[in-house]
This record gives sequence, C-alpha cells and structure tokens, in this order.
Amino acid sequence: MTVRNLKFGALAFVATLTLGVGLTHPQTAQAATYTTVSSKTLTKTAYHKKSTSGALYTQGHSRKVAALKTYPNTTWYATKQATWKHGNSKGIYLYVSNKAGSVKGWIWHGYLTKGTAPFGLKYAKGAVAMDASTGKVVWSKAANTARPIASVSKIMTLYLTLQKVNSSSGSWNDVVDTSSKGLIAMGNDSACGGFKFKTGHKYTVKDLYYAAYLDSSNNAAIALGKWVAGSNAKFIQKMNAQAKSWGLTHTSFVSASGLENSDLKTFGYNYGSANANEVSPKDVATISRHLINDYPRVVTDGKIGSKSVDGQSLYNYNNLLSGRKYYQASLNVDGLKTGYTPLAGYCFVGTGQKSGKHRVITVVLHDENEFTETRSLMKHAYKSSSMTRVCLKTS
Repeated sequence: MTVRNLKFGALAFVATLTLGVGLTHPQTAQAATYTTVSSKTLTKTAYHKKSTSGALYTQGHSRKVAALKTYPNTTWYATKQATWKHGNSKGIYLYVSNKAGSVKGWIWHGYLTKGTAPFGLKYAKGAVAMDASTGKVVWSKAANTARPIASVSKIMTLYLTLQKVNSSSGSWNDVVDTSSKGLIAMGNDSACGGFKFKTGHKYTVKDLYYAAYLDSSNNAAIALGKWVAGSNAKFIQKMNAQAKSWGLTHTSFVSASGLENSDLKTFGYNYGSANANEVSPKDVATISRHLINDYPRVVTDGKIGSKSVDGQSLYNYNNLLSGRKYYQASLNVDGLKTGYTPLAGYCFVGTGQKSGKHRVITVVLHDENEFTETRSLMKHAYKSSSMTRVCLKTS
C-alpha cells in the first residue's frame, strides 16, 4: 500500500491506494465534493464496520451523515456502488443504510467488511445475560468488572429479608422500628427519599418489603436491614458474608440501599471506607439467580405495577412490564430491579421466561438506554441453543 499527499488549495488530503482495484480513496478532514465516474446497483448485501474509522456521507461526499464509531454494532445493507473522483484520486464507495432505514449514506468500501455485525450493546458499560436454570452466562460485556450499582443493591437486601421471613426467626407481620431520625429525614428528602415513615404509624416487614422492592425506597431498605441483623453495620457485614459464601469475588457492599456514602453521611448511615457498593454484572446476575430460585415469589411480586401502602403509592419503575413503554409480550418480563444514582448511571436487572425457553436474567450497568438494551439482550440470549427447554418423555 502506498500513501501520497495531495494538496487542493488550503486543504490537504491523504490518498490511499485501494488494494486489488488500483483506485485511491481520498480521506478528508472535512467533507469535499467528489464527482461520480461510474455507478451500479447491487444485490442487497450486509456489511459491518471493520474498525471505528470512517463515516457515511451524502451524494458526492458533500456532507457527513454519521460516524461509524457512533454505530458500533450496526449491520449496514449496501444497495449501490460508485466510483468517485476528486482530482487525481479515485475510490469505490457503497451506498448503505441500517436495518430501519433511518441512517443512510455513502461510505468508502474499505471501512466495511461483509457480513452482519456481531451482537453488542452500545451504551451499557457492563452487561450479562444468564440462564437462570443453569447459571450459564450466554453473553457478557465486562462481566467481571465491579462498578457502582445503585438500587440494584436492594436485590441482596431483599434476599436476606426473605431468608429471615422464611426461617423461624422472622415474620411478614413483624413490626419494624422506623423511629430513627435519620431514616425519617431520608424519607422526606426529595433526592434520597421514597417511603415516608410517619410518626405513630407502625410498619410491618411486608410493608417495607414492597416499599423497597417496588418503589426502591432507600429508608425502607435500611430499616429492613436493621430488622434482619440488628444494626445497619451488622447487616452490611451480612451482605458481604452472603456474597462470599456464594464465591463472589467482584462484590463489595457498604450500603443496604445502594445510596453512596456521600449521600448516606447526611443521615448518619454511612459505612466503611469506600463510597459505593461495587459489584460486577456477573455477580449481580448470580445474586439475582439465588433470589429468584430460592424465593420465586419475587417474580410474582415483580409484576405489580403499583401498590398502596399506608396511603402511600408505590410505583414500579420497570418499563418492560405489561402496559409500559418498552413492553413486549413474547419476552414475558416479570422483574426485577431498577437503579440509578449519578455515579452508577441507569442500572437494570431484568428477568422473564419466553415460551419454550429457560428463564433469563439480564444485567445492564451504567446504561442510558437500559430498557431498550435489556430487550435486545434478552432476544439475543434466547437465540442460544442452551436456553431451549428440553421436555423429557415419561414411559
């Protein structure tokens, strides 16, 4: 491959000899008009990006439409081919569009390679799809990288709460101590609040379970933790001990609710030296699998869209549920937990069971399109042959 510099007025271009065709491709720092030497129609052919370099342009290379790096997992479909010329430089370009046809334009053929794009998530910084029956990870992205998980942390809090309820040491009807000034203040706080602990009212474990699960109430989660273990500190120690017993090595808890210590300090519930709970996507999926398999009522409760407790409305923020914006009937989503802080970004653990398939658990962390990407991840996971249920015949 040879490279030579060409100058046109004040603009400098790099012309790269195109392998196999003897043509050069002008790569410009900004759009410049090219003339068409020849063109032809192609049979629709799938391509995907060869690297993050390259961009789509309008006819004649006059205006940039989109950079490939902003569409990392897109399959592009070519329907036309043209040879363009600028000065002494020529190049072969393809006219392509994404599947939806919402992004289209001309691109130098060398930036693409034939075939459909491998599956990927654009926004999630970490993600996992796990078979709930076997624990097998069927797709992942940065699966073992621990990162802040916000209210997804409550999955462990719910597990330990249900563990006590299902033992001889606790009951759904136990009254929980909610008299702490810090927890009362937290419930009244617009940023960190949720369920309000009203003076003189008695709240049961079941009340706070729904508040923590459906409405992601932070003070309800902390109060449940104190009921489970006797104190906030002892409960967080119990969270870490439970994770260790499952062999989780990318998990560290400092909060029962998922709030960071920088917020909890105001209310007197900061713990430990780290600022946030940090858990890897795979470990989050494993905790979720234990919760679902050991206490399957969570997928029944997870479908509750809203509920009133003590005159307060609890709203489930899972937008993959029936009647919500991202609902898709075939995915049959029935859980599990949302989460958000500015540090953690949008996090979501989803679960559902498509007909004829094993239950899937998906985790996306720090994902601005958490529901769209969860839906895509579930669909991709179900393509795995290992996710298909096998029915054994009995004689």
